[in-house]
Amino acid sequence: MKLIFDTDPGIDDAMALLYLSKLPEIDLLGITTVVGNADIATTTRNALFLRQQFGISAPVIRGAGETLDGVSKPEPVIVHGVNGLGDIDIPAVSEDDLQPGTASQFIIDTLRANPGEVTIIAVGRMTNLALALRQDPAIAGFAKQVIIMGGAFGYAGRSGNITPAAEANIHGDPVAADEIFAANWKVVVVGLDVTHDIILTSDYFATLAAEAGANGELLAQMSDHYARFYLDIMGLAGVVGHDLLAVTYLLRPDWFETREGPIVVVTEGITVGQTIQMPSSRKGGHPSWAGRPAQLICIAVQADEVLQHYRQTLAN
Repeated sequence: MKLIFDTDPGIDDAMALLYLSKLPEIDLLGITTVVGNADIATTTRNALFLRQQFGISAPVIRGAGETLDGVSKPEPVIVHGVNGLGDIDIPAVSEDDLQPGTASQFIIDTLRANPGEVTIIAVGRMTNLALALRQDPAIAGFAKQVIIMGGAFGYAGRSGNITPAAEANIHGDPVAADEIFAANWKVVVVGLDVTHDIILTSDYFATLAAEAGANGELLAQMSDHYARFYLDIMGLAGVVGHDLLAVTYLLRPDWFETREGPIVVVTEGITVGQTIQMPSSRKGGHPSWAGRPAQLICIAVQADEVLQHYRQTLAN
């Protein structure tokens, strides 16, 4: 499976990257970075550090440092720490291995060189993907699929985390998100409706540290900061494995229940960043959704299977 991983590392991004590094069936072609959990310099440094730490050969390509909506947002220090990785000690990282060029151009070039073969997993803001579409709209026809971690559609009462209406990745660049949903490629949305079923407890991390060696211990250390946030804000005894679930969908879509229909993102006002799907089964239409392709949203997941697979994969 050929893959581009678009990311803003990020503690749960690190969980997903370690997952990818352990999957021999994945041909990771590149790691593209974007502003989000920290500024672009920090997310790129974190990607280079994780690439080295996890023994990943795929190149890192710096992406967008500003979002298409033109709105500057504070960094989520309370969630991911000042350095984006739970404020663990990060050694100096050389940028010598940083691949020249922009993330959007890398996406264009890679899709065109491998028509119909490449999946993009995007677990941060959708800015790089939207920039690629603006530069070369035809690339939508070259992608195999796009799997994003983002959005919330109200299942199990999960309607937003950054605001009551919006999930953080979509709220971070709602203009970009709306553009990628409108493009004529297959998008699968792994949002809060299912990610909040993937809870990694302290006991789970202790098992990872014992079974997955130094990198399992590293995830456990990062997640101490993450766990304090979830306990203080949500009263949750554990952390949510948002981004790793997008990887799981690539591997085991049969573990998910989905709903089909076009999606619109609210781009202004108090509900900015809200994701709204019109189900394909609904009779009648509305001009805001007219002409948009039907996309899939995940509405249920077999959480026990996911958590077991993640642990077993990291232990291998």
